[in-house]
Amino acid sequence: MELSRRALSISPSSTLVIDAKAKKMRLEGVDVIGFGAGEPDFDTPMHIKEAAIKAINEGYTKYTPASGMSELKEAVCRKLKRDNGLEYKPENIVISNGAKHSLANIFQAICNPGDEVIVPCPCWVSYPEMIKMADGIPVMLKATEEEGFKPSVDKFLNAVTEKTKAIIINSPSNPTGMIYTEEELREIAKIAVDKKIYIISDEIYEKLLYDNLKHVSIASFSEEIKNLTILVNGVSKSYSMTGWRIGYTASNEKIACVMTNIQSHFTSNPNTIAQMAALVALDGDNGVIDAMVAEFAKRRDYMVKRINSIEGLSCIKPNGAFYVMMNISKLIGKEIKGVKITDSDVFANVLLEKANVALVPGSGFGTDIHVRLSYATSFENIAEGLNRIEKFLNE
Repeated sequence: MELSRRALSISPSSTLVIDAKAKKMRLEGVDVIGFGAGEPDFDTPMHIKEAAIKAINEGYTKYTPASGMSELKEAVCRKLKRDNGLEYKPENIVISNGAKHSLANIFQAICNPGDEVIVPCPCWVSYPEMIKMADGIPVMLKATEEEGFKPSVDKFLNAVTEKTKAIIINSPSNPTGMIYTEEELREIAKIAVDKKIYIISDEIYEKLLYDNLKHVSIASFSEEIKNLTILVNGVSKSYSMTGWRIGYTASNEKIACVMTNIQSHFTSNPNTIAQMAALVALDGDNGVIDAMVAEFAKRRDYMVKRINSIEGLSCIKPNGAFYVMMNISKLIGKEIKGVKITDSDVFANVLLEKANVALVPGSGFGTDIHVRLSYATSFENIAEGLNRIEKFLNE
């Protein structure tokens, strides 16, 4: 009996494939250094964990409204006003089971069959697959390393057609760590307003910025662009709460209502206890975040310096998130340990099997001459992993 053609057309997440292989090797007793992590290696702050325990003890164990409890929506509104200069009401907010769930809701809410969504590339692996699951068409807009992994305004303009429904903006970016400047965002906003195109602004890494850079939300420029923007954020990266699964969107009320209806049938409300913890996180002290960012900056600087010192490898310094895109183009076509390196998948696999180092091939992100390394792991792991890579290539 035939299964769903749409489901069968979806590619598995390359980040999870390599992670599963590394975990299997660890279970077999192999000492694997992993650079694949898409989550901070810091524990959730204690005051947030205590809030969850308090919520359990006080009986917050029942359903909430499908789109989240009103108290958390109000906390999201306070956060958006405080941090981003944005005025929203609780009816504009939808709380979901993580920012990934929020994104899935968005595509289901706005896409009709054949609608195009422009995806700047390299991009997070799930964007194109989610668009396809909503009967949309991902339009991959490639940007080179020389462009800072950001498409030019002309590229955006040339990609717009009468079928274009939305543009995705992910700043800071997974996998590149790049950010859009305010000037670049204003130019993209102008395109969206002129062409009446939605902006899906994925801001999940907004707190993880370095070198005294400040986050700017594209929705903050005018009421026109705010009405067209569906802002996505959550507590997973900023507060080291990946497993708590709380994300949220801020949008115009019509879109929020549609997403609420979708979520009410697919999942109902997000975890009630996690919502109570997220409320405390959003209203809490940012000192914990500052300490985490300072540590990430040190790791980033070390990783970038080491990569650029290894023959055959190079990278540019990212401005945010906790990823480095390592350029392996000089290795393509060469033979290493009896294996000819033809693309990022082959390189990632031979590195894992021969040097016990796990990183993510760039193919899933839309580039075959890069691999992604995460510095959301200890300084000791970073040093040892890069030592293994250097030794492997020297041999």
